[in-house]
Amino acid sequence: MSTLRFQALQEASTRKPVHFEEIDRKSNIFGSNVFNEKAMKQFLTSDALKGVRDAIQHGTKIDRKLADYIAMGMKEWALSKGVTHYTHWFQPLTGTTAEKHDAFFETSYDGSDPVEKFGGAQLVQQEPDASSFPNGGIRNTFEARGYTAWDPTSPAFIYGTTLCIPTVFIAYTGEALDNKIPLLRALSAMDEAATEVCKYFDKNVKKVTATLGWEQEYFLIDKALANSRPDLMMTGRTLLGHTSAKGQQLDDHYFGSIPTRALTYMRDLEQECMLLGIPVKTRHNEVAPNQFELAPIFEETNLAVDHNSLLMDVMQRVAERHDFKVLFHEKPFKGVNGSGKHNNWSLATDTGVNLLSPSKTPMSNLQFLTFFINTIKAVNDYETLLRASIATASNDHRLGANEAPPAIISVFIGAQLSKVLLELESVTTGKLSPEEKTDLKLNVVGKIPDVLLDNTDRNRTSPFAFTGNKFEFRAVGSNANCSNAMTTLNAIVAKQLKDFKIEVDGLIESKDMKKDDAIFNVLREYIKQSKKILFEGDGYSDAWEKEAAKRGLSNFKTTPEAIKAKVSKQALELFDELGILNHVEAEARYEIELEEYTKKIQIEGRVLGDIARNHVIPTAIRYQNTLIENVKGLKEIFGKEFETIAKEQIVLIKEISGHIEGINSKVLAMTSERRTANQLTDAQKMAEAYCNKVKPYFEDIRNHCDKLELLVDDESWTLTKYRELLFTK
Repeated sequence: MSTLRFQALQEASTRKPVHFEEIDRKSNIFGSNVFNEKAMKQFLTSDALKGVRDAIQHGTKIDRKLADYIAMGMKEWALSKGVTHYTHWFQPLTGTTAEKHDAFFETSYDGSDPVEKFGGAQLVQQEPDASSFPNGGIRNTFEARGYTAWDPTSPAFIYGTTLCIPTVFIAYTGEALDNKIPLLRALSAMDEAATEVCKYFDKNVKKVTATLGWEQEYFLIDKALANSRPDLMMTGRTLLGHTSAKGQQLDDHYFGSIPTRALTYMRDLEQECMLLGIPVKTRHNEVAPNQFELAPIFEETNLAVDHNSLLMDVMQRVAERHDFKVLFHEKPFKGVNGSGKHNNWSLATDTGVNLLSPSKTPMSNLQFLTFFINTIKAVNDYETLLRASIATASNDHRLGANEAPPAIISVFIGAQLSKVLLELESVTTGKLSPEEKTDLKLNVVGKIPDVLLDNTDRNRTSPFAFTGNKFEFRAVGSNANCSNAMTTLNAIVAKQLKDFKIEVDGLIESKDMKKDDAIFNVLREYIKQSKKILFEGDGYSDAWEKEAAKRGLSNFKTTPEAIKAKVSKQALELFDELGILNHVEAEARYEIELEEYTKKIQIEGRVLGDIARNHVIPTAIRYQNTLIENVKGLKEIFGKEFETIAKEQIVLIKEISGHIEGINSKVLAMTSERRTANQLTDAQKMAEAYCNKVKPYFEDIRNHCDKLELLVDDESWTLTKYRELLFTK
């Protein structure tokens, strides 16, 4: 056994759970390190507190003078907790978070009278280098200026000894360079559109908030074992490795007893989350070995996205203390389930109503049907854009790869709700009579609460499923920033609600229809127009793929195919109309995602070639030499009879040679295709070349390597194997 693999296994086998003891009830420490309402009441003046509240609730701008008072209170709060530095915490288009720490400590010009200084200018704005982050050509290297600006709707928090201030990131020329700005714009558009529709049912509604509850799946791997695999360290997934004899086929890991070491890690992680105000609630084993999930209580979408981005960072840091490596890649291991990040989305009013949850009164049920059907219609009309919102090189391994969910976007609502929509559609055409309307409300709409709360099934193969009081967007990848999917989903539903209101108002004004009649008429038409997107069956089946093609639904299995929708005429008009992205911002993001895809496949190709030729082949040759020496010895002893006696060894030697030749030829061919692709100047063509010309060699090279893993003596194999990575506790 190789020294590195042996040492990694020895180190992993002697691990003991890090001792951890919960020091207090979660309710007592929740948000202790967050500059929340409780902290603001203690450290801010009444005017400063009112300014922050108005900014959060009404979007009122905070002037610089008031910002000075807020900064003063925030600094005193942070210093009282031992903080030494502050940072603007933002989410550039890398998909991760970014931060630059500055000390509160300052001295005067002559070096005397040191003080802790932090004013409104430092709170409101900082200046990172905009050209060093992905920008899609918006900023050149010589045009470096960009700004981070405070987002008061997401509270500041303390991590370690640093005060972290959530911010947006913009270019000197004003374009958005982050994931947060488009999300905030989409949420604002949703609020405006949904509030106007809500006034059909309740004039008191003044605000509608999109809510999000994500479910984060991940793998926990012993750090020493993970460090012994160059592919895991460089790409986040195993590029080769034969499947373990035992994987997930017994279903014994799912919801099983959580291993002691993993549970200790989870408890430590939850403690950190409580301090940071991340309301994690659920933890359990997932389907694959060493795979787990945690989920929080629903929050306002902007805050939920921030919390998920923060959580992924905290998970890695806590893992270091427990000698774990957290894997967020959507498919780190071949042959077992990958990981997703289900986004559970709903809408809530400032009057306390979940718009996707029915109540017992007919009028409120009509409200539910309005938002329910409009959401389905939005997905139907923008299914290609929704698919594009979750397209990445890593998520391609799940979508369209016989794993939940497929690349075809469809909506599952359950058999009972499908029947309800069918009945609603067939009640009548045109204007409802009073008798029909009463009958419909009592016999069809009125029974929805029981159906939804008790009888709605779940379809794990559906990418977009209604689950009782929310829609679950299951196709989001575990490594993704939720903002991309949530920006798109809120944008398309906001646009649909705007169009709905125009149609309803048109019927009321032009045909002198009563409001309820107009709403029912429009909804009936939407049901007819959206039938192609509704699917209740097995999303994994070949039959569904054929049926979806007949319906005209897209089936983009790769990122270069899928993300073209982001710069389609339909998408550009949508984002421009709602003020979410202008054409420059939208096209820049398209370029960035193409480049990111290309670079990830490029890195994987280089790492795979390196491991195959510098680990696998030398190991195979060494073992082959051992066999050759064995055959030579048999020949010396048995003479002419050795060919019969050494028959199996000779076959094995030839088989190893065949796989070595296969690896070499495929790596050379892959490298040649990579060089050809690198000569292309068009980002779309380069991404397509890497997808269609370079990436197909990965599986061929892997197959040869995995066959050698089975042929070569286990003691000689240098790379930590699947059975060791997945079953070492």
